[in-house]
Formats: sequence, C-alpha cells, structure tokens
Amino acid sequence: MKLSARIAAPVTALVLAGLTATACAPATSGGSATQDEKSGTLRVWLFQEVNNKPKEQVVDAAVAAFEKRHKGAKAEVEYIPVDTRAQRVKAAFNDPKSAPDLIEYGNTDTAGYVKDGGLADVSADFGSWADARDTDPTARASVTVDGKVYGAPLFVGVRALYYRTDVLKEVGLTAPKSQAELIDTAKKIRKAKPELYGLAVGGTYTYGAMPFIWAHGGELATGSGGTYKAAVNSEAARKGVSAYTSLFGDDNCPAAKCASMGGNATVTAFAQGKAAMAIGGDFSHAAVEAGVVKGKYAVVPLPGVAAGSIAPAFAGGNNLGVLKSTGHRTLAVDLMKSLAGKETQAKLFDAMGFLPTYTDVRAEVATKEPFVKPFVDSLGAGAKFVPASPAWGQIDASAVLPTMLQEIVSGRKDVAAATDDAARKMDAAFAAAG
Repeated sequence: MKLSARIAAPVTALVLAGLTATACAPATSGGSATQDEKSGTLRVWLFQEVNNKPKEQVVDAAVAAFEKRHKGAKAEVEYIPVDTRAQRVKAAFNDPKSAPDLIEYGNTDTAGYVKDGGLADVSADFGSWADARDTDPTARASVTVDGKVYGAPLFVGVRALYYRTDVLKEVGLTAPKSQAELIDTAKKIRKAKPELYGLAVGGTYTYGAMPFIWAHGGELATGSGGTYKAAVNSEAARKGVSAYTSLFGDDNCPAAKCASMGGNATVTAFAQGKAAMAIGGDFSHAAVEAGVVKGKYAVVPLPGVAAGSIAPAFAGGNNLGVLKSTGHRTLAVDLMKSLAGKETQAKLFDAMGFLPTYTDVRAEVATKEPFVKPFVDSLGAGAKFVPASPAWGQIDASAVLPTMLQEIVSGRKDVAAATDDAARKMDAAFAAAG
C-alpha cells in the first residue's frame, strides 16, 4: 500500500480529517483586489503534514503543469504548521499585501472565513469546471455558503467502526449490525475481557458522538435563510446523546479514564490492543496497521439504529480557497483546479491516503485499496456536515458539545439539562454571528 506518509507518524496523523475543528474564524479588514495579473508569482499556503515529502512531490507535479500552461507565471508553495494556521490566516486576511493567493483550509472554517471577507466567490468558475460535476454533495456543501461557492474540496475524511476479529471470535460475537447491538456487544466484550474497553469512546470525541445523534434522527442545529437554531436538545437528538453516553462506565469505557479522551486517544487505544472496537477514520488506517493489532482487525460502517443501516458520519476534510485580496485571480483559480483536480486527488490518495472528493475517483481507489470500501460505503449512505454558520468556529472552540458530553458522563447533569445548556450556548453563538 502506498501510505508511507501515514505510517511514518501514525498517532499524530490521526488528526488530519478533523484538523480544522478548533479553528476560530479570524477577524479581517477585508478588501478585494482590483487587478488580475496574468503573470508573476503566486503564493500558496498548504498544510504541513507529519511526513510531508510525498505531498510535496504530488504538489510539485501539479505546480509544474500549471507553470507550463502559464508562461511567465510561477507558484511558490509554503507548508504551514497546522497548529498555527489560525494566526497565519488571520494575519493574511488583515494584511492583503503580504497575503497568499491560495490557501488550504479546513472545511469547518468555510463559513467563518466567508463572513470575514477572506475568500473569493468562485461559483462561476466551479460551475463551469468539468471535474466539479463529480464532486460528492457533502464535499460541495463544505465549500458553499448561502448558495455561493468559495473554494474546491481537496479531500474528505470519514469514520467507521474498527473491530478486533480475534476478540469477537473468542467471545462468540460478530460485527454489530445496529447501534443497540453495538452497545450490547461492547458491554459483553468488557464483561468477558475486563482488561479491554469494549468500544473505546471519548468525552471530547465530538465526531464520534455526532453519528449517534444523526442516526436517531436528531440534528445539531436547524437552519433557514442563513440563520440557525440549536436542535441538540430535541427529543431525537437526546436519544442519540443518551445512546453515546451510555457507553461510559465500568461496563465498557470507565468515565474516569474515557471522559477526557478525544478521537486520537480512542484510536490509539485500539491500535495498542487496549480496546476491542473504536470509531476511527480512513486516515486512522495506517496508525492501526502500525499497531499491535495489525492483521487482527476489520472495518465496517458504523451501524445505524435499524439493523443493517449505516449511521450518518461526519464528513471532515480540507478545501482550497482563493483569497479575495489576490491580484492574480485567474491564475489562482486555475492553480486551485490543478491542485484539487481529479488527477491530483488520485495521486494524493496514493501518496497520503487522502480520500478523493470525486465519486468516480473514489470508486477507482476503493478498487485498488480494499480497506477504503467501508469508508466509501459510509459516504455513500449519506454523510453529514456541521452547520454552515460562522458561529460554528466559536461553538467548537468553546467545546460546547464536549462539555455537554462530559457533564452527562460525570453525572453532574442529566441528558435534558446538559443538552438544554448546550443549546443555549449554541443559540447565543448563532445570534452573535448574525
């Protein structure tokens, strides 16, 4: 398998599909460029990966093709650290003269960056782009705000259920086919093998909890006319929250240890042989392969409420966007297409394991690499996204949902009180965002 970049630093690499979740949308003075130079140097900011060399090689090839098409144009690519991206982007939005022309950004940041006037509207360019016709609907939604497109999806990340084939066989169980069966299976494993978590869960693992809410028919928020209202305290959402938080306890994953765990920690527990099951991403595959469970696990879509159904998964990932302040708009849009096009996305999968955002390219890579199938099936069943509101960055940075989960699993509040509190905080953020 061509996943050396993931294998090189397996645990750290787990963050990739959710790497934008805590970014706050920066304030900006904004401003659009009046010129559109057809030559000169474009500045590009992409995220620095754990093992960046394979990504650089793919990007270099796309840049070389771009420069061949545009005589007199050059592209300078800088790889910026993920953990300082918020400060860098804020500075770029506030100082157009030193800003790049094209940036990679996390898909949960779209609405915030649009509100702050940092990203250019590329709706017409996206609409006339042949490759874009095969972009999956969820990926398209991640670059869309109020019906306008502000970038191109670069890759998508989705989660599914990893499980130990040897452990389930030993205790006489099979892969669960519903959420009730998942919870029951987890507790049966814990009872038979108390040294293991049945299903590793985390009190700060928002993306692990979301599928339970969605599978029960709940929503994080409902939107109309660009405004949102929290729905995490609806009856359906509460059923999902109750299902997820029921997994915290001595009969599965003790709250004293698991309440503070995030997604990385849960997958690490699985990879290290401390859990029989975990909810992990396609981007977690190399880390698991590098762990002690190699050769002793399988992956299936996370089951939904009805037997045989698939729970909606959060569609994470990254996008590319042209800055509104660019003085090379035409060139920047073309380079965006080169870097986010079908050919480059297929190469990025081979180099980094990033799942393509195009349905046809994703089907091709699933044929080449069988491990991708459960994740592709999860996307095909209908993945979901966070509210397309600039408030989401604040909601996420304030840990509204993790606080809600931790209050429940610690016993400080019941589900009704905790979800009501979370809803009030969310509504305040939505109102402040306008």
